[in-house]
Amino acid sequence: MYSTDAIRPDPRAVLQGDTWRITVLTPRLVRLEYSQTGHFTDSATQLAADRHFPPAPFRVSECGGSLQLTTEFLRLTYDKGPFSSTGLTIQITGKDSLYASVWHYGDEPHDLGGTARTLDEADGAIPLEHGVLSADGWSVLRDTGSGLVNEEGTISPRPDPTAEDLYFFGYGRDYLACLRDFYRLTGPVPLLPRYALGNWWSRYYRYTQSGYLALMDRFRQEQIPFTVAVIDMDWHVTEIDPRYGTGWTGFTWNRELFPDPEAFLQTLHQQGLRTTLNLHPAEGVRACEDCYAPFAAFMGTDTAHEDPIPFRPADPKFMEGYFRFALHPLEEQGVDFWWIDWQQGTNSGVAGLDPLWLLNHYQYQDSARRHARGLIFSRYAGPGSHRYPIGFSGDTIVAWDSLAFQPYFTANASNIGYGWWSHDIGGHMRGVKDDEMALRWLQFGVFSPILRLHSTNNEFNSKEPWQYEESIARRMKQFLRLRHRLIPYLHTMNRRASEEGEPLCQPMYYKAPYAREAYAVPNEYWFGTELVACPITEPVDRHTRLARFSAWLPEGEWTDLFTGLRYHGGRKLDLYRPLDSIPVLAKAGALLPLDGRTSGNECDNPDTMELRVFAGADGAFSLWEDDGEGDRFQPEHWAETSITFAWGEDACLTIHPARGNQSCLPAARSWRVEVFGLSANAPATLCEQNGQALPLAGEYRPETGSWAWQLPAAAPDASLTLRLTGCTAGDNQVEDRAFRLLHNAQISFDEKSAVMDTVRRLGSQGGGVVLSQLLTLDLPPQLTGALAELLTAL
Repeated sequence: MYSTDAIRPDPRAVLQGDTWRITVLTPRLVRLEYSQTGHFTDSATQLAADRHFPPAPFRVSECGGSLQLTTEFLRLTYDKGPFSSTGLTIQITGKDSLYASVWHYGDEPHDLGGTARTLDEADGAIPLEHGVLSADGWSVLRDTGSGLVNEEGTISPRPDPTAEDLYFFGYGRDYLACLRDFYRLTGPVPLLPRYALGNWWSRYYRYTQSGYLALMDRFRQEQIPFTVAVIDMDWHVTEIDPRYGTGWTGFTWNRELFPDPEAFLQTLHQQGLRTTLNLHPAEGVRACEDCYAPFAAFMGTDTAHEDPIPFRPADPKFMEGYFRFALHPLEEQGVDFWWIDWQQGTNSGVAGLDPLWLLNHYQYQDSARRHARGLIFSRYAGPGSHRYPIGFSGDTIVAWDSLAFQPYFTANASNIGYGWWSHDIGGHMRGVKDDEMALRWLQFGVFSPILRLHSTNNEFNSKEPWQYEESIARRMKQFLRLRHRLIPYLHTMNRRASEEGEPLCQPMYYKAPYAREAYAVPNEYWFGTELVACPITEPVDRHTRLARFSAWLPEGEWTDLFTGLRYHGGRKLDLYRPLDSIPVLAKAGALLPLDGRTSGNECDNPDTMELRVFAGADGAFSLWEDDGEGDRFQPEHWAETSITFAWGEDACLTIHPARGNQSCLPAARSWRVEVFGLSANAPATLCEQNGQALPLAGEYRPETGSWAWQLPAAAPDASLTLRLTGCTAGDNQVEDRAFRLLHNAQISFDEKSAVMDTVRRLGSQGGGVVLSQLLTLDLPPQLTGALAELLTAL
């Protein structure tokens, strides 16, 4: 990855003078360097991992002593002197040539924003750093002064730290193309281990070994699945002699709390859990640590006077000893990966080298050498940090404003390629207990990149579902189970992020760059290829017991994942939901694979699957599964199961034979298929396995307007076809849904009767007529809005 020959651009892409160099990486991506000493950087940097792009055609001319470089999309003018606003400009040409589509050196980008280093202490919105996508058509990333990544993977400062090094992105509104080239330049997103996509349990709390295992037993009894067990800082000794410093940093098990760490970690593994321990390494290694003596001997530290070993991430020898003596022995006991909780600033002792970036780089390298798939859990350290997932967003305040900011913050991070944020779901500290808010935060967590429950060291602040009122606890358990069942879908999107450069969460404007409305719904986002998520971030209305989300739906037909309510798109609308759900909308033709198992922590490739199919259009989906080996997409490790759906009066769903590594799949797999959007009239059903007809009976679910069938178990190389003859699209059962809505509303009984009478009396004339009459009844606004959603959905 760090070979200078591999990263060096094609010579045909380079124009160079004594003090300047321009590299045309693509027709829309240009590197600009200026060095008074004539020293240019060819090695990898903290930002750039690959500049060897295919040659891009361009034309060069001279005009009045200035160089003019023209590509298919850009026109660059440069006076060959020190970079200045008058001497260096780039104009975007073509349909994205707007009034703001000319960049002068020094112009501050007005891009769509990227992400931020941390949400520590955040109580609502915070400023974001720059991203590479812009509605104005251009953005600029500065790589000036960043560290060099040498061929062996070590980091060193630049010989000329003042040399300018810029990357100009002029992609107009072709956002996905911009992001793919950004990943080509900076390196791909690594594949996550499959277990990282399940539920994580975490709490800053002084657990004992027996207490933690008892908690895991309770989760299992409650059928609440978890795949990652986090042990916060009290795993290590925190009460030390003050002459050594504070106990915030530590590498030695507290054996009063964890008397047998190996047995503790082994038991967690046996229960299907992977483990991570929290590290605050800034104070280095002191003489009170178990690893001190061999580490000090390695470093040549004076042990007679118990001199500490300072934490020096820029020192390769220190990092070698740090892994060998401090961390590897703990990994050999059973620690799977590390939570690096760096909060100590940006000074590494070497100019230009951020200690957090160094830590993430070296820690991920070490993890990738020791495991089939590397993994760290750490804070964001700037552009390029996507190479070191997963991101820990920090300690937010427990408040509705904090929750309201996180969906936008999460999806928007994709604008700088950072797709795997993990938040403290439920909020971290301070604030107040609010059961409704805790549930809404968890519902967002299910449809976020990583779901990790976490809270601060307060005996009243914990996220076990049974800590909340019974009705909230019941819903929390349902959503935690749903997240676990989503792992097959999420793992397919995991591969897509790594191989195709498309993050799991994407702002709505990625697929609709010229739709003004797509920019006005910051908390709405694509969740993979099949779903659009609209997390609720405000309390329910007291009259309706519903909360609102103001959404925009692209053209087409959409179906709610939880209710089966169907909508025409191409418009803005308000969506109202009770505590049971949030709006998660599937496009017509969407195919959503779920783990069919209903209990247990196992997250391997399941032998029981559920497939949700959303009628209204043709659809196709490739389910990708693997054996967990390899750090990138390597075909020998993967199996692809292609699923196709042909919609019409005679609809046909086919689960094609798996291709590739079938040995990673179960010997036989059963599928439960549920098709949404059908009428109650049963279609004639025929199931074929390898062309042989098999009997099959369906079940209608009126509450969601869906039909379900249990297909027979089949080997991975078998073909399964479900033929549905005489399909008719269902309606939204407006009268029944209106009755349920009114039944739960906290209004007068006479008002309920008046509304219901209007719906029944005028329903045959259409939703618009009914709604016009309802507007004369002076109903609570939220109730009118909820009825309007229902009456105008289709």
